[in-house]
Order: sequence, then structure tokens, then C-alpha cells
Amino acid sequence: MRRNEEMKLGLYLARAGYHEGAWRDPNVPIKGGVDVDHFASLASLAESAAFHFVFLADHQSIIDDLPAMSRVSRNDGFEPITLMSALSSRTKNIGLVATATTTYYEPYHIARMFASLDHLSGGRAAWNIVTSAMDSEAKNFGEATLPDHDARYGRAREFVEVVKGLWDTWQDNAFIRDKQSGVYADTTKLHLLNHRGHHFSVKGPLNSSRPPQGYPVLVQAGASDAGLAFAAEFAEVVFTAEPSLENGKRYYAGLKENVCARGRQADQVVVMPGIVPVIGRTKEDAIAKLQRLQSYTHEDVLIGAADLWLGSVTNLRTVDLDSLVPDALPQTNAIQSRQKLLVDFAVRRRYTWRQLIQLISDSKGHLMVVGTPGEIADVMVDTFEQRAADGFNVLPATVPEGLKEFVELVVPELRRRGKFRARYSGQTLREDLGLRRPLNQFAQEAQAFGAKGQRGLSTV
Repeated sequence: MRRNEEMKLGLYLARAGYHEGAWRDPNVPIKGGVDVDHFASLASLAESAAFHFVFLADHQSIIDDLPAMSRVSRNDGFEPITLMSALSSRTKNIGLVATATTTYYEPYHIARMFASLDHLSGGRAAWNIVTSAMDSEAKNFGEATLPDHDARYGRAREFVEVVKGLWDTWQDNAFIRDKQSGVYADTTKLHLLNHRGHHFSVKGPLNSSRPPQGYPVLVQAGASDAGLAFAAEFAEVVFTAEPSLENGKRYYAGLKENVCARGRQADQVVVMPGIVPVIGRTKEDAIAKLQRLQSYTHEDVLIGAADLWLGSVTNLRTVDLDSLVPDALPQTNAIQSRQKLLVDFAVRRRYTWRQLIQLISDSKGHLMVVGTPGEIADVMVDTFEQRAADGFNVLPATVPEGLKEFVELVVPELRRRGKFRARYSGQTLREDLGLRRPLNQFAQEAQAFGAKGQRGLSTV
């Protein structure tokens, strides 16, 4: 399937908005993080505009330092799979992307939960695969610090293989549910996984039928060397952060090349960088909105967010904020790709620490466009046409207002230019994204060896 001329759009679900100061905006609900109606209204609004999916990020801990903790709004929210299960009953078409870490879950948990979400939603589930990135997460699971960065990806690689294997332990038509014969399941179409690896030992099978999509869509966001290799091997949607068009083009071309080198097809991996639109009827109006959000953001929050995304390797409370950002920082064991992106961007622009800290508060390193609907559409179309993106994950600076403005003002501009659709085109998220349904690996093996149910069981 060739890349079509319409971009994909996702919505990053937020309690208040993507900007650090969003929760103090008078138009933002104060209890959005624990209000299912708030999230349902955002998902419904995105669905009304034919967005492909909603996306919920997650961590297994509070990630803010103590000075910032009292002034941020992100520490009273829902666990992603639980929330997406609720949203599955309040939406009909839009995809549901939930984040779950491979570092502090077990494969059987993830396989079962995402199979359930896929069944509940009628084939709209997607798993955003992450490795935990904060020592604060490790401390909630009996460890003092995180495992090494590359070791986390080693576990993740085996983890995903096990989960995919568990989803395949029942063939698609194994549950015949024949009341007349009394046969509920055809156990010749049941396969034990019997996985024994470096990290996991999992017998299987899964106590759930194969998901409607075969596998829920696999989403990934890493951009370190280990993350890129992982994306090329497994990812079907890649959520990137890249404010530079030229770097975005290089990333896009390099990833697609690596995908093909692994025997996969380039069009079966959808690259979707994040975009933070700040929309005004005029450019001046948009700038004023951003400045207002910046005025809501306390210095403790600015410093805390920058420290977090730069990997906690520099004491930002002691540096001269008006000095230039150095060419490199000490390597972090946290989010290496984001640290590098932010520092490289600051060095190219000759930013001071103060400017970099503000950038992180505003956009976390994603593409931020402050302007009119036409100006935002111009950037999106140019990025899409120059092969730096197949679409975008939209991160409104505030919600619901920022999302409403995007839907009412930017989406019509994209449609007028023939770059975004007006309705849903598939029954499942896979179909909607133009992704093929994976074949069952065990059924393929049985066919290849000419032995029907070779790995099947007559009894359990």
C-alpha cells in the first residue's frame, strides 16, 4: 500500500493541555485529570473531526521533583488502559492508544489487557510501547535505580515477542461456540507458546481469543540508537519529537530505510511527530495566548520540567541562566534521545539556558507553531509533503479550547488543501491507518510444514 496524500492525525489526551501553565487558564477544567467526562468529551470532539486516534502517555510514578510537585497538574490522573476501556464505550470509530511500560509489567499482563481492550472497542486498541525512564519508577518496584538504557531495550524486545506470541496462541477461528455439538473451542487451533528466554519464561496460552486486529497496533516513541532499532523492528506508528524540518526529513528517511532493511514495508510504519499548535485569529493573538500561558508557569515548574527532560544531569538551580547552553551534557540513563534533541536544537540556535528552559516548558521539544490557522496548516502540509511526517500527534497547549480551535479552524484548512479526510475509512484502527492485519505465526508454521495443528493440543 503506497503512502496516500492525506495525513494521519492523533490527539494527545491531556488533563489541562500540553503547556506547563495550562491548568491555570480560566477556560481549563480544574479536575480534568480525574473526570472521565472530560476525556470523553475530548475523544468525541476528535472523533467528530475524523482523527485516527487518541493517545494517553503514562509513567509508573510521580516524575516531578518536590519544588515543582505542588505546582503541576499531572499527578492525579487515570491509568491508561482503564481510561481507554471506559472511552471504548463512549466512542465508535476513533483509535485508543494506551501507554504501558515493558520495564515494570509482565508480558502476560499486557497481552491479556490489550486483547481485552481490542475486543471491548471492536478492534480500536493500540499499545504505546515504552521503557521506563525515571529512577522514581524503579523505586516503586523494589529497585534503587533503573536498569541500564540498552538493557531496558533488550528486555523490551523479548517482551514484545512474547506478547505477540501470546496473542497468537489461539487461531482466529478457534472458538467455534457450537451449542449443538457441545464444542466451544477447537483445541487443534490452540498453540502453546513455551517461551524460555533471557528475561521471561512463559508457557501460555492466553486465556482470551485472538484480538480482532490480530495484534493491537504497536506504537513506539524512542529515538535513541536502541530506540530506532526497536522501532524499525516492531513499530507500526512512531511518535517522534522534532522541531527541525531538515532533521525530521533525515529521521523519516533513515527510519524507513531501516524498516526496509529488516524486510518490512516502509508504508507499514507511520511516522507522526508531535505538534503543539497555539492558534489565534491573528499572529499577534496567538503570541498573546502563549505569553499568557508562560505567565502562569512558576519558576519551580520551569526548572523541574527542564531538569526532567534533560535527564537530571545538571543542577539548573545553580547555573547562570543567561549563559549559553554547552555543546553537550553528561549522558543520562533516562530519555537519551530527548536530551540530545533539546541540546542540539539549543546549540544550533545559540540559546541561553533561560531560553532552553522556556522552550521545554512550552513544547518539550516538539514542533510548536504559534500563528493563524492558515500558518499552522502551512507548516503541517510542508512537513508532510517534504517527507518528514506521515501525520501528526496534536498536542493542544490547552484543552478543551485549544482542541476546539484546531478542529474548527485548522482541520477545515487541511481539508481545503486535500490533506485530511472528512470521515472514517476502516472498521478497525489498523484499517483506518492503512496497516495490514498480521497473520497468526503458529498457523503459518503449521501450513508451511504441512501439518494441520502441528503445535496444537487435543486437550488442555
